[in-house]
Amino acid sequence: MAAMAAKEKKEDKPLRHGYTTGACATAATKAALIALITQERQSHATIRLPIGQDVTFEMDSCEYDEQSAMAGTIKDGGDDPDATHGALILSRVEWLDEPGIVLDGGVGVGRVTKPGLPVPIGEAAINPVPRKMIRETAQAILDQYEVERGIKIVISVPAGEEIAKKTLNGRLGILGGISILGTRGIVVPFSTSAYKASVAQAINVAKEAGCDHIVLSTGGKSESFGMEMYPELSEEAFVEMGDFVGFALQQCKRKQMKKVTLVGMMGKFSKVAQGVMMVHSKSAPVDFGFLAQMAEAAGADAEMVRQIKEANTASQVGDLMADTPAFFEKMGENCCLAGLKEVRGRMEIETMIITMKGSLLGRVTRNDTDDESDRHRG
Repeated sequence: MAAMAAKEKKEDKPLRHGYTTGACATAATKAALIALITQERQSHATIRLPIGQDVTFEMDSCEYDEQSAMAGTIKDGGDDPDATHGALILSRVEWLDEPGIVLDGGVGVGRVTKPGLPVPIGEAAINPVPRKMIRETAQAILDQYEVERGIKIVISVPAGEEIAKKTLNGRLGILGGISILGTRGIVVPFSTSAYKASVAQAINVAKEAGCDHIVLSTGGKSESFGMEMYPELSEEAFVEMGDFVGFALQQCKRKQMKKVTLVGMMGKFSKVAQGVMMVHSKSAPVDFGFLAQMAEAAGADAEMVRQIKEANTASQVGDLMADTPAFFEKMGENCCLAGLKEVRGRMEIETMIITMKGSLLGRVTRNDTDDESDRHRG
């Protein structure tokens, strides 16, 4: 009982927020600039986040001479660490002969090579809000110390190129490192905003690349299967939507995609077939009663229906129904119709359901015409 109580207490404990790469870069810039002006080492820097909260960052390093200074802080992802958790974020500030503030990215900060992102091609992948934070914070320090000289700020992440391999940056056309991100300054544990933003950006990049057919996958294995099925499509056409089926479909509709192919496995697509558009395991458990109903409609006998109701995983149900194509056709059709309802029609949606080993279980396409799409607007 004591162990159970301790577990419940732990689960009730509020999750700790982390901070974005943009917030870290801003704090490092403030520390470096003050060190350059005062010629004194800075151990901390306090900045105001976009959400209006003041936060103090500890500096991991701070070096300076009369011409330049560099400070760095370790990114803390809180209780929802992402790929950049623990990364050293550095800012180097140097004097310029000309007035103004120049901001750029150095080692480990990616550079934009494709259209469709909030940063122009050729520039460092420092998103608009962090750019604004860094510039405004730097200008405030210059004003505070009554300094009228120009400065150049270069943000770098020594491990950035390696970290970027764990992100979508390469697919988005951001090469050479990570992006400096953040619209609020904090990372909310288990929040969906960062991943959804990357999905939206990926679909926008696909649109700018001329794609009108997007292949949305729930993970790496399903994406690889989609690539095998559609070798003629460009790399930009393949987007990992994760659990955000509804959001990804809506983004495709906004960008006027003509066709969307959904690729995934039994577990998540059994939920989509019910109309569940956020398929994280904590948000929506597998409904084995629903799977049993579909199996019965596909011709399964009473014993098979009973086994499905008592199954432990959706994958197990897939194995049980492996010799009943009608079951997977019905599930695929339900997924297509649920997707069409989500986007209010006028789109072709294809569903491909695959096994854990990458074998095709079912493939169904539904093409909504203008007349048919009226059914999805109720």
